[in-house]
Amino acid sequence: MTLANDQPPALLTAEPMIFVIDFAAALAYYTSVLGFGVEFTYGDPPFYGQVRRDGARLNLRHADTPVIDPARARADDFLSATVGVQNADALFEEFQQAGAAFHQRPRTEPWGARTFIVLDPDDNLVMFAGEGA
Repeated sequence: MTLANDQPPALLTAEPMIFVIDFAAALAYYTSVLGFGVEFTYGDPPFYGQVRRDGARLNLRHADTPVIDPARARADDFLSATVGVQNADALFEEFQQAGAAFHQRPRTEPWGARTFIVLDPDDNLVMFAGEGA
């Protein structure tokens, strides 16, 4: 099989979908607390949009009811997204000063990654993970 330009296919990015009950509150949290910028919103009033910080993009989508049971998500660490980072500890400090809520404080995982998990206003868990120390 010959490819169009002889380049093998490659996966370039992933944009997780995070389901939220209060779209405006979620958008405000991701921008004012977590430092993302708004790429776009859609609808009047908005019910879908994307936030971006550096190379990370997260899609926010309104849902009338929780898509994942919040109690089970917390008990079983059901992540809505994982974001790769440089210097997870510095990012944790930034988020902490901005008033972020945390499900897990920074720790070094058995596989060597340095991780922490943010809890958003809709009880979504978003992990931030980078190289260990």
